[in-house]
Amino acid sequence: MATYSNNSYAVKNVSTSGSTAISSIASGTVAVSSLILANTGASPITVSAYITRSSVNYYLVYVATVPVGGSLEVIQGNRVVLKTSDSLTVVAGTATSCDAFVSALTAT
Repeated sequence: MATYSNNSYAVKNVSTSGSTAISSIASGTVAVSSLILANTGASPITVSAYITRSSVNYYLVYVATVPVGGSLEVIQGNRVVLKTSDSLTVVAGTATSCDAFVSALTAT
């Protein structure tokens, strides 16, 4: 029988080369219910988020603009399920100007 737990993941100062929000899952699944990207800088920024599965990147959002003081809720109202070996990565167009927060349900 599966065991379920609520989890949250945070990334401070998202990198321009990509910061892993959820690393490769060893077993089970993770149902991501919320992904929020916040602009912490003094200028508008661009952000992207993608899932890597079998070495292929699948974008959830690609180079979206987030205004100063604003945020972008990439996943809301639905769930994106990550399977074994999947990972979730976020990318900022400007260094140290974006924070990311993920809420998820993990089944093991």
